[in-house]
Amino acid sequence: MNLAELKTPLVITAGEPAGIGPELCLALAETDWARHVVIVADPKVLRLRAERLGKTVSLIEFDPTQPRCTEHAAGTLRVWSQPMPNPGVCGLPDPSNAAALLVGLRMAVSACQNDIFCGLVTAPLQKSTINDSGVTFSGHTEFLAEITRTPMPVMLLVGGDLRVALASTHLPLSEVSNYITAERLTKVIEVLHRGLQTRFGIDDPEIVVCGLNPHAGEGGHLGHEDQNIIAPVVEGFRQRNLRIRGPLPADTAFTPAAGYADAVLAMYHDQGLPVLKYASFGSAVNVTLGLPIVRTSVDHGTALDIAGRGTAEIDSMLAAVELAAQMACR
Repeated sequence: MNLAELKTPLVITAGEPAGIGPELCLALAETDWARHVVIVADPKVLRLRAERLGKTVSLIEFDPTQPRCTEHAAGTLRVWSQPMPNPGVCGLPDPSNAAALLVGLRMAVSACQNDIFCGLVTAPLQKSTINDSGVTFSGHTEFLAEITRTPMPVMLLVGGDLRVALASTHLPLSEVSNYITAERLTKVIEVLHRGLQTRFGIDDPEIVVCGLNPHAGEGGHLGHEDQNIIAPVVEGFRQRNLRIRGPLPADTAFTPAAGYADAVLAMYHDQGLPVLKYASFGSAVNVTLGLPIVRTSVDHGTALDIAGRGTAEIDSMLAAVELAAQMACR
């Protein structure tokens, strides 16, 4: 894409200080994206990580009153400071940082809503550490929906030509069946369809819907949800002239036999994401549809075991930044 199209920068939250997020952000200083992004982070975290990795990166304090993309020297990053109580040790998250991390997210979202930034890219957080602090946190998707008052966020993973959306996100498997109601599934498909149009520029998207049970319920012999809930919802959309098929058995929904689709809707997290990550792990992008802002993220976690070693791959972060920019320009 033409980077000149971005009149305001993207904002990137650096994520868990003890993970690989800070070094992914530092790596952006060596790319053409450097002047088009602003990092929300504790500058001390970035300096310590740069020192550990033997990198020389100049950090420029970001001024929210002057947000436009401006020329600056290679090897520099604009940083919107959000100090951490404990800058952290690589691989050892500290729950005392949780509140500051969530404040940084709120800052970034609010600034996107006020057109200071054109979109948000998030590096990974350590969910367990935030919960250990006493704050209930099931993930970025749910948190961003809460603070933007979005009634139905939809998680969409993008890898190459494959797009996989989720009807449910971070739920125990035992709760998925009760969660998939006709009303909720209808709203998810509406958000997915609209998101494919507005964020991806697909005028008449085609969607394949997975069944919940093996063999899409085997005619009711392997569960009732496919016949009683999913199939009627899909038929309702077909009557509205949407191009949608299903419920299809999940073990064939991703194969050429199922036919082309602009997106596949899986019923739960580990039904759809293993396929996408097998096909494009390390370069896929997590997108949240339904929000009033553009939001993308990397397709991996904090990688605490390799933080600070200089071996973290930047491919997914670069893909997340590029996709966020493309969606913002639309």
